[in-house]
Amino acid sequence: MRRDWFNIGRPPPLRGALIKQETIMRLSHALGAALLALSAAAAVAQPYPNRPVRLIVPFPAGGAADLAARTVTQALSQALGQPLIIDNRGGADGAIAGDAVKNSPPDGYTLLFATTTGLNAAPVMRKQPPYDPITAFTPISMVGRFGFFLFVHESLPAKTVPEFLAYVRANPGKVNYGTGNGTSILATAQLALVEKLNMQHIPYKGDAPATADLIAGRVQVMIGTPGSAMPQVKEGRLRVLATLLSSRSPLAPDAPTAVEAGLGRLTITPWAGLFGPAKLPPEVVERVAAAMRTVAGRGDVREGLDRIAFQLQSSTPAEMAALLKEQLDVWRKTADEVGLERN
Repeated sequence: MRRDWFNIGRPPPLRGALIKQETIMRLSHALGAALLALSAAAAVAQPYPNRPVRLIVPFPAGGAADLAARTVTQALSQALGQPLIIDNRGGADGAIAGDAVKNSPPDGYTLLFATTTGLNAAPVMRKQPPYDPITAFTPISMVGRFGFFLFVHESLPAKTVPEFLAYVRANPGKVNYGTGNGTSILATAQLALVEKLNMQHIPYKGDAPATADLIAGRVQVMIGTPGSAMPQVKEGRLRVLATLLSSRSPLAPDAPTAVEAGLGRLTITPWAGLFGPAKLPPEVVERVAAAMRTVAGRGDVREGLDRIAFQLQSSTPAEMAALLKEQLDVWRKTADEVGLERN
């Protein structure tokens, strides 16, 4: 039998090529995995934020919450060093926006401009709450407080809160009040409860139609945002008797706070704050909270928000969490006491 002595100990050429190709593929996969790991590590190592942040606002463009969010967002973008892009997701009492943030990755690139409506009204006023605001979100910071005012029609013979209370008590069931949002509903219900007032409730789908009927005199009382009501105060068609803000508003400097007017038992606080999805990393929370503190210290931002009766205020994450819990308790207790029908 013939033997090729020069091939002894060598693999056949085809087998050798296959082994070499397999080795190269293994090395390529290992190198690719290493590069991916290095890329991921580099991305993690980059300081937050390193790309634009989406801020979901639970109201349509043009409203009080949207205007406040846009004013704050411009300054917050500067403090964070990245653009904040507003995404208006109105509807369902803020639950649509809340769900969008709740289901987002907890990476800090989707945040919620939360308000009383979405995190107090929606969970309390529904038979089936859309989420638990305590566990579904990560509190970051307060943004401030919305200006709600006690307006009365000019036909009502009351220029002060004591005169208003006396008139309503002397005319049980004869005064109508309008509401255009969840905060108005519960705040006015709480007012009637603690002051023992018998008024007729006329609900509206929004502040605009409620204000229109207030100006026309079809309802005589409304606790609501300034919007189109405040210009009518200057015209003399409406009067503003008090504000729910903790200090007087530059929009109505002569109107006392609820506490000053003797309505200290009104504990509904129309607030706004920044939240992220649950399990947001602590370093992201602190970064955004620190930026919000910077924004709250800017006089130009404060002056701009004063013009729409929004009281700028930052907080620690713990303080925001405490306010959320406190207001949830207030809303639940008040809703039960006034016999609020859940929808």
